[in-house]
Parts: sequence; structure tokens; C-alpha cells
Amino acid sequence: MTELTIGGGTMRLTEEEESMRAGELGAARQWAINHQLQVARMFDAADMVAVSQAHMMADPESIGKAGVAFVERFAELPEAERRVAVPMITDPRGVDLSYYDPLGQTEEMANIERRFIAACQALGIMMTDTCINYQTIMPPVLGDHVAYGDTGVVIYSNSVCGARSNFEGGPSALAAGLTGRTPRYGLHLDEHRRATQRYLVRVQPKDLTDWGVLGAVIGRMAGSYWEVPVIEGIEVVPTSDEIKHMGAAMASYGSTPLFHIVGITPECPSLGTVGGDRLPAREILAIDLERLRQPFGAVGEKVDVVVFAAPQLSLVEMQQVADICRGRRIHADTAMIVCTSPSVYADSVRMGYNAAIETFGGKVLQGTCFYQQYAREIGEANGWKRLLSNSTKIVNILGGYGYLPALACMETCIASAEKGAIVS
Repeated sequence: MTELTIGGGTMRLTEEEESMRAGELGAARQWAINHQLQVARMFDAADMVAVSQAHMMADPESIGKAGVAFVERFAELPEAERRVAVPMITDPRGVDLSYYDPLGQTEEMANIERRFIAACQALGIMMTDTCINYQTIMPPVLGDHVAYGDTGVVIYSNSVCGARSNFEGGPSALAAGLTGRTPRYGLHLDEHRRATQRYLVRVQPKDLTDWGVLGAVIGRMAGSYWEVPVIEGIEVVPTSDEIKHMGAAMASYGSTPLFHIVGITPECPSLGTVGGDRLPAREILAIDLERLRQPFGAVGEKVDVVVFAAPQLSLVEMQQVADICRGRRIHADTAMIVCTSPSVYADSVRMGYNAAIETFGGKVLQGTCFYQQYAREIGEANGWKRLLSNSTKIVNILGGYGYLPALACMETCIASAEKGAIVS
């Protein structure tokens, strides 16, 4: 173990980490450890912590040609130097290569995707293309240190699984994959996992959208990455999909990476366990939920596209959408997009769910998420303006992409797609 002076402090490095820094383990790991040292300096990390897996956000819309070329340089290195050190997976892609031209995506967009996929595969990265890896790939376990990128992935893994991760940007996640470690700061430390705010829920959520709205209200109230909400008053244990929507919305509205629910999430068997008994309680009332919904109501208005995404749908959600669609037909002037992971897509095909959705008139995309797939460009190409979804996260995002977003439960979304206008 050696000590390295960075910024105004010191950081302990193992012999292997020193070898990476010296370039003895190749150019890719040398870049990776130096990147991590800069992150460590910013957050005053004292050392690195080993991670069991990494998850990278790197859709082509955000990384562009320069980002692809950067990863391609690593892909040209000898195999022993370029292979990731721990299992590494990917967030949703920007293009479903089996169905992109009808959406209005271009061949150039698809080619960027193809190049990036090839480069990642050369590094040994598994192209899982999902933001629900905690439901489909290898969920982390209590106390497991990981390096995850997607905000919905991080908040679920921290809160529901009890794993430990900060929000890792694309380069930082790649660095963690190459080194097998990440700087020990933030939510890798016990002191940052204790509650800082306390909320008492007075209205019980009933469906996925309700859970999303509750998460959004708490995220907006919390308002900071460094705040950790503890929530009491939840009377029914949420399903994995319900708490998924809650966490994704909370992270979207508040940049929140961790929450506790008393008696439900693993680190919070009681209020006092996380220090919540020492905090004043803030009530969440029906009026708080209604105020958040109010800007997303548009009953009676024409709907251009209905979107089920953000997060990608689980197999259970695919069944629910399919069951509601059976025996019905979408309006001629409305489109419906359903986004799921490649692994769920395959099971959904086998079980007939995709067929039911597409017979209705919807389209199931695999490995993408709507707001990460050039949402502005496909909206302009198809003339889509009014968008309806049951995802509280996605309606928060898509106003910035030129859409007029509206929010409703799954059943209302499909009924609206059938009618061509938003129903009550």
C-alpha cells in the first residue's frame, strides 16, 4: 500500500493500482485509474473499493462519434490489456437495429450504434442494453459494492437491494469495469446512507403511476443528491415494478440515489436504524400528489403517441399491457411504443405478449428506452407532439424534447390509444 498526494489530501493505492497508474497493465487501465484518481480528488476519497460489477450508460445520442472513437481506440489494444476486469453490462441503446427506419432514425444513427457495440464487445462488455438489470440480469445483494450509471438502476440497487453505488457517468463506469474498483466516497460509506429527511405518507398508492407520482413528490421535496429520504406510512409492500417506478421518478425529480422505507427496504427495519427518529416528519398529502399531476393532465385532447418506457418494462408489465390490448385496436392517428430489454423481449415473444401488443397496433422495441433514442428527432419525423405515458419519469423528461407530455395509468393510456384522445 502506498500513499499518493492528490489535491489537498492523500489517497492510498494498492500495489496493483500503482501498476495500473504506471502503465504496466496497459494503456486502457492506465487511463481508467487516472480518471478515477481525478474523481477521487474531487470527492476526497481516501482509497478505492473493489466492485463486483459495472453498468454503463452510453447511448449514441449522448456519446456521439467522438465517444465511439474513444472506445474504439481501447478495442484495438491487445486482448489482455483491453478486457474488463469485472462483469460489465450496458444501459439501453439509442437504436433498435431491427426497427429504426420506420421510426425516422437515420442510417448514420444506426452506424454509430453498430460501431459502439463492436468496440464494447471487444472489451468484453455484455450488451445487455437494459435499465432493469436488477430484475433481469444479476441483482446486487446487501452490502455489495457496484459501479452503476443509470439513475433508476442506482436508486433501486441502493434502496431495494441494499447495494452500494454512486451515480457513475459513462467514463467512470467504463473505468470501473477496466480496474474492478471505484473511488470510495458518497454512498460507498456508511455515514452517507443514513436518513437526512423524513416523510410520512398519508395517501396509499394504488398502481404503477401512483407509485411514480409519490416518488416524484418526495424527490422534488428532497432536492439534492446528498439527501436521503426515509419514508413511513406505507401500508402495503410494493411489488418490484411499483418500487421501480417510485425510485425512477424520485431520481428524476430530485437526483436522489437512495431512500429507505420503514419496515420494507433492507437497511431500514425501523425508523431509528437509519436515524429517522431524530428527524422532523413532513407529511405527504393528497394535495401534494395532485399538484404534481396537474401539469400532465390533458383529458379530451388528441394523443399522437403513447409510450411505455423509462424504466423498461418487466415481463410482468409486458403481460399486463398485452392483456389490456387484447380484442382492441389502436386509433389510426395514434402510435404506441413499448420498450423492454432484449431478455424480456425474447420471453415476451415466446409467451405471445408481443403478438398481442402488435395486433393492437403497438410496436415493441428491444434494448432501447424512448428518451434515449433520439426522441426529438423521431418526434419531428413522425409529427408527434402530444405524448401520453404511465411513467412519471418520462413525462418529466420529454417536455425538454419538444413534446407535450401527459400522465395516466396503464389502462387509461391504452384506452386513449384506442380512442385517439386522452380519456378520463
